[in-house]
Amino acid sequence: MAKPIELDDFKTELKEMVENNVPDANLDLCLTCGTCSGGCPATELMDMDPRKFLRMILLGMDEAVMKSDWTWVCTMCARCMTVCPMKINIPKMIYNIRSRWPREERPKGILGSCDQHIRSGNAMGVPKEDFIFTVEDVAEEIKEMDPRFKDLEVTIDRVGAHMAINQNSREPVTEPDELGPLWKILHLVGADWTYPSVMWAGENYCMFLGDNEGWRYILEEFTSHIDNTLGCKLVVNTECGHSFYAIWEGLKKFNIDHKFEFKNAVELYAQWIREGKLKVNSDWNKDLKIKFTLQDPCNIVRKSVGEPMADDMRFVLESVVGEENVVEMIPNRSNNFCCGGGGGSLQAGFFEERRAYGKVKFDQIMATGAQYVVVPCHNCHAQIMDIEKVFGGNYHVVHYWTLICLSLGVLGENEREYLGPDLKDVGL
Repeated sequence: MAKPIELDDFKTELKEMVENNVPDANLDLCLTCGTCSGGCPATELMDMDPRKFLRMILLGMDEAVMKSDWTWVCTMCARCMTVCPMKINIPKMIYNIRSRWPREERPKGILGSCDQHIRSGNAMGVPKEDFIFTVEDVAEEIKEMDPRFKDLEVTIDRVGAHMAINQNSREPVTEPDELGPLWKILHLVGADWTYPSVMWAGENYCMFLGDNEGWRYILEEFTSHIDNTLGCKLVVNTECGHSFYAIWEGLKKFNIDHKFEFKNAVELYAQWIREGKLKVNSDWNKDLKIKFTLQDPCNIVRKSVGEPMADDMRFVLESVVGEENVVEMIPNRSNNFCCGGGGGSLQAGFFEERRAYGKVKFDQIMATGAQYVVVPCHNCHAQIMDIEKVFGGNYHVVHYWTLICLSLGVLGENEREYLGPDLKDVGL
């Protein structure tokens, strides 16, 4: 895949960053201690690691670095920067290199998802009319199947709604039954919400592609629609890590003016439980004693909200399954290992490297002995399911919304795709 690319722009920018002594970019601060490599699951893949990558730049081996496919194997999870005593931002270097590859030579999977999103408003290229039809059809089905939700209201582009939901396209396109649990939660707490029709999909693969123009365009279109057409005061990102970070970071990176507040769905789950609006309990698991562990997605914990998000994740899970039934991975929270599914790796085409990267996460999960891994991130969800099959695991991967509705006794029979036999009939 790799071909020689123009170096001048990158070298100039790198030189300026060093000379301006930007705290997270001054490569001369590197102590060559190797701490970054010691905590990176991508170490040794393609005979590369973060320390070697950085040393090659410092030694003037720019061309060799910028032709390395390791650029697309690194997930930019930022664990290297977190443990670095000098806080050098290696992920930023990776992003800059990605942005300077000839566009047509970047991984086709990431490139196609970026371009489709720009054209259609979602990475899968689904027409807006299909999205609207699916949402309306699933809502009608829920109201017919469960009288408790006969008044369920699911709208698109409802002007004046307090909250806009940013939905990952995987649900409406490939697993529409997964929409129901989230809607039920929103209904039970009396949320005033709507979907936007412009750039409605939560994902943003232009960020993974290193395409600043595409990333900015998607976010500007979305922001303008929310502020100028719908007037929503709050934007809520559902259980998807990279789509949260794409907005959280993009608003700052591109200095995009916006009027709305931005939150992750897990933050609202925790708030609603604390307020008594979401009346969850863990009684269903008192006798079953099923054990759960949770993945701290890099993009919503280490790279953005930090420990408050990790706290909310644990509070919600413990409220739903029982504190005694939560087993922590070691390490965890902001120090947790990336699963290997982020950074566009699922679409980059380097399957063997992605799975070798994920072996660290697999071993971490298996050491807990938990039967379920709770994952509020779509890329983590797909990767952790994949490595379970590849390495012969014995766990299931679930969303928070599934367990919340299970504890409330409102999880439909058709909404249990990710539950194992031990939970298939609970609450029915």
